Amino acid sequence: METIATYWNNILNQLPQQQEEQWLARKIEGMKARGSHVNQATFYIIPYHRITYEAIEERRYLLAIRLYVKGKSQSYVEEGIYNCSSRVANNELIENITVTESASGENSLEPLLFHEESEREPLRFKYNRREAVRYAEQWWDTYNPAYMNFENNCTNYISQCLKAGGAPVWGHPHRGKGWWYGGKTWSYSWSVANAMRWYLSGARKGLMASEVQSAKELSPGDIICYDFEGDGRYDHTTIVVSKDSEGEPFVNAHTTNSRQRYWNYEDSTAYTPNIKYKFFKIGG
Repeated sequence: METIATYWNNILNQLPQQQEEQWLARKIEGMKARGSHVNQATFYIIPYHRITYEAIEERRYLLAIRLYVKGKSQSYVEEGIYNCSSRVANNELIENITVTESASGENSLEPLLFHEESEREPLRFKYNRREAVRYAEQWWDTYNPAYMNFENNCTNYISQCLKAGGAPVWGHPHRGKGWWYGGKTWSYSWSVANAMRWYLSGARKGLMASEVQSAKELSPGDIICYDFEGDGRYDHTTIVVSKDSEGEPFVNAHTTNSRQRYWNYEDSTAYTPNIKYKFFKIGG
């Protein structure tokens, strides 16, 4: 029976050495660097599209992976559901691509729309971090039918977690003002990563946050924003759900549905060495 190390090495050796496939190697190397290792892994495949053209067959599928990880002084389970595609010719794999996150032009809204909150008395709220995390854990791998579901769903999911924690909505019906959801419409800051990043930086009313300088300063229920290319347009949003023995956060997210994932996203296919982060503690 092969060991888990042999299992992962076999997977890596079978994959073409393309940029898209390096996410898995970075995940394993990142764990090693933190003094962790995978004790056990389980996975299953959900096929959903198959097409043949000429002599090549393209197969698209979801790969659900659960990793049982042993850290320096604690164990945890990381889970993820990844979008994959492969091309097969003569029953031989010629290409396999996994796409996790991507840098999306959808998030390039002007930041100045989200600085109108200081004119009124702040709406104070007590943030229930436990409830925000409970919601994040309940819905990490599926979608709450009470809300719209988007192709790029990361910030919509985070907004739902924040609302579950008691963050007050305001600004309806102006999409470029406040933070709110109204059934068939919503603010940009509710659903777009770049808009949420700028809203959290400037909000003086309703959902408020303070920016800190490091991930270690965050607690469960706090938010991390990601600019994968370092170009000033933020592409992704996650919520902290726990921390390791060194005080580093694990996060949950959507789009690539992830649970208990190490916060820095160096294992993402969207990762670049220019990545930038914003760390927000929720609460006025």
